[in-house]
Amino acid sequence: MLTALVHAQTKAPTVTIKGMVTDSVTQKPLGFVTAALTDATTRQPVKSTLSKDDGVFELRNLPSKSYQLALVYVGYQSKTIEVKGNASVDIGKIILSPANNQLKEVAVSATKPLMKQEVDRISYDVQADPESKALTALDMMRKVPLVSVDGNDNIRLKGTGNYKILINGKESALMAKNPSDVLKAMPASNIVRIEVITTPPAKYDAEGLAGILNIITKADADQGYNIGINGRINNRWGPGGNINGSVKQGKFGATAYFGAGKQTGNETANGTVQNIFAPGTTNIQSVRTQDARNAYGGNYKYGNAELSYEIDSLNLLTGSVNYWGGDFYNNNKQLFNSTGTSVSHYYLMADNLNNNLGLDAGLNYQLGFKRSKDQLLTLSYKYSYSPSKSTSNNLITDRQNYYNKDFPDYNQYNNSGNREHTIQLDYAHPLKKITIEAGAKAILRNNFSDFHRDDRDTASNTYTLNPNQTNNFNYKQGVYSLYNSYQLKLENWTAKAGLRLERTTVDADFTNLSTNSVNQGYNNLIPSVSIQRKFKKYSFTLGYTERIQRPGIYQLNPFVDRTDPKFINTGNPNLRPELSHSFELNYSNFSKNSFTLGLSYAFSNNAIQNVSTLITDMINGNPDVVTLTTYENLGSNKSLGLNSNATFAVTKQLNVSLNGQVSRVWLAGTFNGMFYKNAGYNGNAFFNGSYKFNKGYRVSTDVGYFSGNVALQGSSSQFIYSSFVVTKEFLDKKASISLVSNNPWATYQTYRSTTVTDNFYQSVYYQNIYRHFAIRFNYKFGKLKSEIKRSQHGINNDDTKGGSKSGSTAG
Repeated sequence: MLTALVHAQTKAPTVTIKGMVTDSVTQKPLGFVTAALTDATTRQPVKSTLSKDDGVFELRNLPSKSYQLALVYVGYQSKTIEVKGNASVDIGKIILSPANNQLKEVAVSATKPLMKQEVDRISYDVQADPESKALTALDMMRKVPLVSVDGNDNIRLKGTGNYKILINGKESALMAKNPSDVLKAMPASNIVRIEVITTPPAKYDAEGLAGILNIITKADADQGYNIGINGRINNRWGPGGNINGSVKQGKFGATAYFGAGKQTGNETANGTVQNIFAPGTTNIQSVRTQDARNAYGGNYKYGNAELSYEIDSLNLLTGSVNYWGGDFYNNNKQLFNSTGTSVSHYYLMADNLNNNLGLDAGLNYQLGFKRSKDQLLTLSYKYSYSPSKSTSNNLITDRQNYYNKDFPDYNQYNNSGNREHTIQLDYAHPLKKITIEAGAKAILRNNFSDFHRDDRDTASNTYTLNPNQTNNFNYKQGVYSLYNSYQLKLENWTAKAGLRLERTTVDADFTNLSTNSVNQGYNNLIPSVSIQRKFKKYSFTLGYTERIQRPGIYQLNPFVDRTDPKFINTGNPNLRPELSHSFELNYSNFSKNSFTLGLSYAFSNNAIQNVSTLITDMINGNPDVVTLTTYENLGSNKSLGLNSNATFAVTKQLNVSLNGQVSRVWLAGTFNGMFYKNAGYNGNAFFNGSYKFNKGYRVSTDVGYFSGNVALQGSSSQFIYSSFVVTKEFLDKKASISLVSNNPWATYQTYRSTTVTDNFYQSVYYQNIYRHFAIRFNYKFGKLKSEIKRSQHGINNDDTKGGSKSGSTAG
């Protein structure tokens, strides 16, 4: 009896199963691979875990029996292994191969100065770069100090997306949605220079935490005229063309450009693996996988016109119009599976149409004074309009535990955008060594979104309005500001200091009475200080400013995008502005060669963060567990950065340049009662080499590295970029033809991101067409004598955070 009692109290023997997962191509360990164990007899889930960074996984305290071990990792072929389980076992190295639609990434192991350092900015001379005749404006951005372009073509300044883009010192509706779309389409030959304003002076709106990118386009018309023609054929982006011209006759001058293109149909893949944890634990309760194919394309057109009339030597009238329009489609087919405690399956076909428009028109009157050509009074007005219409038709088939009566087929519609009126007064008064600037400004904007959803009735095969998914959102914002700044210029010293006072009012209304209205009002006093000390061959600059980041329409819009019913996105109309403090110290040497080195530090305590969580979504009164991604003001964001740029004239024919930066980032915040923190490094490096042959030939190569980004709830992957250009100039340098090859080593580039929350771990990959070839042609002709005048002051609404909208356009 005693023996029986002892045996009864003895635990049944358990076993441990472990192994290490590696990549078949690189032989490197794979972290965060899902290792899921099922009973070999009943096929029921037993236990799951994730591999560590070194690829090792371990499943402990298992009953002694036979199992099936499944290894799942996004973008890779899954593998299943039979395990006897009668004793602990170390399976050893397990090799996973990339999925068939993935191709491995291959790593590639007496001129005019390109850069100029000023007291508050660095300028990159695009026209001095020979590749400007062959590359797009987005390609040129990769060369600009402190600027990088990630794997999804998102532009980043100092490693962050919190900045503002101006065109000729003015806010433009062209950049309101996704600036990379516009810059892909714009030839770099249309741009004079790109300014990185690291310490924006008081006359600029206080928006853009990392600073301002100011793109200066051509306005070099003279007495007479000149005309330029650009064309390109590209296997990725399709055909496109651009014509630009300028004319100056007496007191009247005009400059304009117009371009259009068509993006040919492309198809790429994307996918998601999501491990959902049991409540209060990190034990995997269920696994969701999603694999999709996207076919996309469209057409676009853009244009700009600037007019100038010199009434007399002291009075100048100027006007400008900017336009961008595009129609794009995206046909998405995706297969969704959920295993574990929640088993479901469906096949979704989504046809998406997007129509985007950006339009702004401005008028400036400039009064000069006889005592000084730099004493100016300028009155400016601008109107901006940037609507966007999207339609999504969604058909769900092959359903398992995802019933039509609960989750019907549906169509969703969203008509959103922004209307804006701005009036501004600027005055500049130069003294002997001091220049005083002062001004006032008012911005009246109306962000709007009218959205609804129609659900399909299977019995009648008709669509009816779903009132729970319908709303009309109007977000009225007024920004009223005064500024005063002073610049002191001595022989070797330059100093700028100023203050800007801004008053912001917010009035947001919804037609759906269940949604609360939003009314806010707040004041901000923004200081800025920058100092430059010049020596014979080098200089130092020091700067400090406080910046404000107001949320943009895509961050505010409460429209719930259910294009993907299991992964939904929405904005947050309750967002408040983010405040940041920024410090800069830079060294510059512009002798025969050029070299810059900079150190920066920035911090904010109410950062606007993109966050995700699991929620129970109610559709027609039926609960469905989905992933919600939105925006919140969360915690702190700190960044310490080091940047460097160098250009060398190795010989008269050979020039090389290096551009790089690295930042240490610390993020922290509380969301849904859970405290998150993350830290890591963001970095990028870019190399350019150019060799000029006789008879007008030039060969150049670019190689870039992007480390990926650190986010509050995860991170994104690294990638390598390369480009090769051969250019031939002829007709006395009035014409050129270029052959361009971008990333010839692989057809696809895979961009990955991970998200880790208190209730799930998620890995996502996006596949982009990586390799493309292009032929570009440029031709210019005309007679040149004297320059067109531009107003020296104008409207620059750089006060809102531009959110990007998903989609692809040509360039």
